[in-house]
Amino acid sequence: MAQVLIADDDVAICKTLQMHYSRNGYQVYLAHNAEDGYREAIAHDVDLVITDVRMPGADGFSLLARIRDERPAIPVIMMTAFHDLDTTVQAMQGGAVDYILKPLDIQELDSAVDRAIHQKSEMDSVVQLKGSDGAPQLLVGQSTAMKDVFKQVAMVAQNPVTVLIQGESGTGKELIARAIHQASPRQDMPFIAVNCGALVETLLESEMFGHEKGAFTGAVSANPGKIHAAKEGTLFLDEITELSPSMQSLFLRVLESREYIPVGGTEVKISNARFIAASNVDLAAAVAAKKFREDLFYRLNVMNIQLPPLRERREDIPVLVDHLIQRINHDLRKNFLGVSADAMENLLRYDWPGNVRELDNVLMKAAVMGNGDMLSCNHFPDELCLTQEPAPKSSGNGHARLYASLVSDAGKFSDGQLPPLKDIAAQYILQVLDHTGWHKGEACKILGISRPKLERHIKDAMEKERKH
Repeated sequence: MAQVLIADDDVAICKTLQMHYSRNGYQVYLAHNAEDGYREAIAHDVDLVITDVRMPGADGFSLLARIRDERPAIPVIMMTAFHDLDTTVQAMQGGAVDYILKPLDIQELDSAVDRAIHQKSEMDSVVQLKGSDGAPQLLVGQSTAMKDVFKQVAMVAQNPVTVLIQGESGTGKELIARAIHQASPRQDMPFIAVNCGALVETLLESEMFGHEKGAFTGAVSANPGKIHAAKEGTLFLDEITELSPSMQSLFLRVLESREYIPVGGTEVKISNARFIAASNVDLAAAVAAKKFREDLFYRLNVMNIQLPPLRERREDIPVLVDHLIQRINHDLRKNFLGVSADAMENLLRYDWPGNVRELDNVLMKAAVMGNGDMLSCNHFPDELCLTQEPAPKSSGNGHARLYASLVSDAGKFSDGQLPPLKDIAAQYILQVLDHTGWHKGEACKILGISRPKLERHIKDAMEKERKH
């Protein structure tokens, strides 16, 4: 019978997990602080420790460290309510085999427990990361997709392999590259970022590989180049697909042999930098279309990290909003507590083509223009905060039926009796809404009224439809 220790200051969680795993055939011990957890784990020589991060006194990381020092073969699973990269890296740095987000998904925890028990003999091979201090604060998320990304970052950081990061613009590719660097033994060395699409080929070659004095017109002095500047740190190549064929060939040589020659020079230089590349297009597809060298692709694609677009991890939007507002409050000296419920509903509905970068930009603009404690829909642009599912122009649609019923009311006035202004206004407003596909922002512009006034008209129309 496998023995499991559960350490959490939440008694209800402890009891619930104890009943669950006891029914599944485990011997379960409980502790409500790190000190008792360590004592129980050692006394019973348990097969697995499941610990919360935050507990009174010493935290779960302290328990993890003591277990790793005294009983390195005992796997440890961390439970945390903190959905950021720092927590992930710190857990991996300490030797945890997994971490599970709160509120707990019991199936996810069961899978982690099963893996830990069956892989106990392999515990010593778990990669331990160092240097998580300074990890980018925008790397937060509670979705499974981002949790997987955090784990990948933690696993590759210690190994000096080349990494390819792929994802849409605004998903945070450079942040991930910086996180890998800052969580690695190279963290005290330079991190050099180069946008491959920002310079023409001749300038890019000189910037990357350096040049000798007099190598070309205007080269009044020697320039060692970005590769030299990176030393034994990290060189981040953004928009790698923008490299010309000749530059691809030069970079291939660097990756294969670590050798390069400055422009106008003859002496071979050696690079000890780690290379991380990023692309917002499918690099494999670019290879298939003969737009990118296949051999260079394989050199870059030793480890591949795919960043999901924000629309595919909408559950991360609330935690991102909270985190971004904290940073914006600090930068702008504001005191916003968050966003209103209706604003959050719209933020969750919006597709975010610009991803996290766009979200950051929208919140910053709203904070500049906003006041009070909360950011509301009035602080956001119409095309975002008034986003609704467009109403199909068909008789089966609820809005279309509402419009039809109100228009039919006009027949009541065929006897010459003049209609009330509110009925004409309602009909006209619904015609405008139908014309704009129920895009309320556009409708407000055409009607020359505010959003609250438009909403009141819609509410009145809906109430009239309900009574009919």
